[in-house]
Amino acid sequence: MLNDSTICAIATPPGTGAISIIRISGKDTYRICSRIIKFRSKKKKLVSLRPYTVHFASVVHEGRMIDEVLVSLFKAPHSYTGEDVIEISCHGAQYIQQEIIRILIDVGARPAKPGEFTLRAYLNGKLDLSQAEAVADLISSTSAAAHRVALNQMRGGFSGEIAKLRTQLLDFISLIELELDFSEEDVEFADRKKLMQLVKNIQELIKNLVESFNLGNVLRNGVPVAITGKTNVGKSTLLNTLLHEEKAIVSEIAGTTRDIIEDVINIEGFSLRLIDTAGLRKASGKIESLGIEKTFQKIDQAYIVLYMIDAMYGPAEIDRLASKIKKRIKGKDKKLIIILNKTDKLSDSQLSKLKDLSQFKNIDTSDELIFLSAQTHENIDLLIKTMLDIVRSRIPGEHDVIVTNARHYEALRNAESAVDRVVKGLRSNLSSDLLAQDISEVLHRLGEVTGEVTTDEILGNIFSKFCIGK
Repeated sequence: MLNDSTICAIATPPGTGAISIIRISGKDTYRICSRIIKFRSKKKKLVSLRPYTVHFASVVHEGRMIDEVLVSLFKAPHSYTGEDVIEISCHGAQYIQQEIIRILIDVGARPAKPGEFTLRAYLNGKLDLSQAEAVADLISSTSAAAHRVALNQMRGGFSGEIAKLRTQLLDFISLIELELDFSEEDVEFADRKKLMQLVKNIQELIKNLVESFNLGNVLRNGVPVAITGKTNVGKSTLLNTLLHEEKAIVSEIAGTTRDIIEDVINIEGFSLRLIDTAGLRKASGKIESLGIEKTFQKIDQAYIVLYMIDAMYGPAEIDRLASKIKKRIKGKDKKLIIILNKTDKLSDSQLSKLKDLSQFKNIDTSDELIFLSAQTHENIDLLIKTMLDIVRSRIPGEHDVIVTNARHYEALRNAESAVDRVVKGLRSNLSSDLLAQDISEVLHRLGEVTGEVTTDEILGNIFSKFCIGK
């Protein structure tokens, strides 16, 4: 996929701003840019300047000055792409940006395809494939947690773990294949006990990486928070309060929300994807039935479930509803917060009596229980703090490895299956040739993650999703 063409693109977001950066990369970068970049001193030549320096210049074409710019110089192999690279910092007017791109194409460059700069970095050995994909994740990260995970992966945290596994397995498979060369002499070079211990360690590590995908997906796309409960308990009011806008229709008529309403808020660096669901009750029609069915789907998909109960219901009904939702999510990897809403309608004595948990069979001090009023905003801050505490408790450390990419997840799942076969083979004294096949399968699947095993089709699919200029 690597070719000799020199590519160019605008590397900053589209639109008008103070400054825009135009990136050029390829073996003819300096020759092409010399035709349009001019310095005040005619003796100053672009090709003779020291790399990793910045210079004031003008972009001139056919005797017409386009802009005064700053030119940053990089030389192969010490650049982002591993090729000669020049970055032109021009004024941010769209006309100037497009005109510089146009004249670069006129003098020999071609427009870069989406992700082509990072593709060249991968093909030139500057990044492995998982690191290259982390570049896109870093650009699109919308929270501190997503940023941290992407940055760790871009620095090689994830690929480093994969590389260790492959290196250890390669040592053993070479010994097993050596045994095949001496099969007639019935010798054993690979210590089966050591191999079993290694494979078990790899099995455990791959299992942990696979299981981390659910958390990684949450961190990447925002923590899904399902707001659920019976009709007319204040779900839409709570959504509007958290979003600080009238996102959902609020009415005293029960069952106003028939479909799912979603929006994202970013609080203290964490993205929460709030999902207002249809009220839970016996459906009065097909449309409402579909809405309630979606509600149960969102509860199953949520990381945090906010189950709202009208504080006016009374202890017996509150206890019954709490029991019902706890049974629904029992054994599932999600956190439940029970919210007793509309406390503004209770007298002080009524509220005090309601807070006596001894009257409940299904609510105790181990439960996350919040008394609030979505209408008056009472204890909204406490609810936000509780949600953030739940998220923080699951946030990985700075150097923890988390899987966030669906492609990586699929490759690791396949590697996990192959490792399981290796373990079974060792336990049943499988022959060396069949054992070598299963270990080769593990190596192949791990290599798919880092790009040591790949195809042009896979690369094209990955990098086509990048923004142009990166």
